[in-house]
Amino acid sequence: MSALIGVSRTKRLVNQALILITVGGNDFVNNYFLVDSTARSRQYPLPDYVNLLISRYRKHLQRLYDLGGRRVIVTGTGPIGCAPAELAMRGKNGECSADLQRAAALYNPQLEQMIIELNNKIGSVIFIAANTALMHNDFITNPKAYGPYNGMGLCLPISNLCPNRELHVFWDAFHPTEKANKLVVQQIMSGSTKYMKPINLSTILAIDNFHQD
Repeated sequence: MSALIGVSRTKRLVNQALILITVGGNDFVNNYFLVDSTARSRQYPLPDYVNLLISRYRKHLQRLYDLGGRRVIVTGTGPIGCAPAELAMRGKNGECSADLQRAAALYNPQLEQMIIELNNKIGSVIFIAANTALMHNDFITNPKAYGPYNGMGLCLPISNLCPNRELHVFWDAFHPTEKANKLVVQQIMSGSTKYMKPINLSTILAIDNFHQD
């Protein structure tokens, strides 16, 4: 990019960019719990594996800051144990997978704490933690208000699609629908500190606009 538009313009572009980053879900679903015994699960008890992910994530976020990122929204994992695929494979009596839910419950609070510490070290609000697990949990535990599960298999050309995707939370076996993502974005924009820490996106954009004016 610097070769195309120059170093100063590239720096300004990166400084002003809004960055969204999500890490964690696949580390648990695919790297730790995919089968009964994975290399990672044999190497680390779950709490130690969570600590490993957080420590590595912190280094990546610090690197992102060093490269010029100044407005970074960091989402935790969703309620990964409640995805249709995990409900089918690991859930019991229609309940979410306890192992994956425990992983999310360990990971997300530590991620929020790490972000607070990183902001304090930098001396500015650079990273904003979005509690997407809680956001998703709202419409998983209250489907009548938001629409039921879909999860009708993988998202492939031959997939059997639901007639009205506005009525469902999940697009395929793992991923939320556009409607569900809109609900998440609403909380990212204007949600309370219950969902967004230390502040929501609307507030920080207003602060940026004030300083620019």
